[in-house]
Amino acid sequence: MAATFSLKVLNPKHVVFEGPVETLFLPGDAGEFELLAYHVPIISLLKEGEIVIDWKTRIPIKKGMVRFSNDECVILLEERHA
Repeated sequence: MAATFSLKVLNPKHVVFEGPVETLFLPGDAGEFELLAYHVPIISLLKEGEIVIDWKTRIPIKKGMVRFSNDECVILLEERHA
C-alpha cells in the first residue's frame, strides 16, 4: 500500500472533499504538478482545470490555491459561477 497524506478541498460554502489520498494532480499557475506523501512544503496558485484525486475523483475548478506541509494538504477554491 502506498503512503497517504491528508487532503481537504474547501470552497466558501462547504467542504468539497476530505480524507486520506495517495496521489493528487493539480492545475498549477505555472503548469500541472503532482503531490505525493512526503512532498516538500509548497504553496501555489491554481488555475482553471481539474483536481484529480487518486486517479479517479475529478473536481473541476475555476481557480484557487494549495498549501502542502507535513503531509497535510489544504486547497481553497474560488466559488464557481454559473
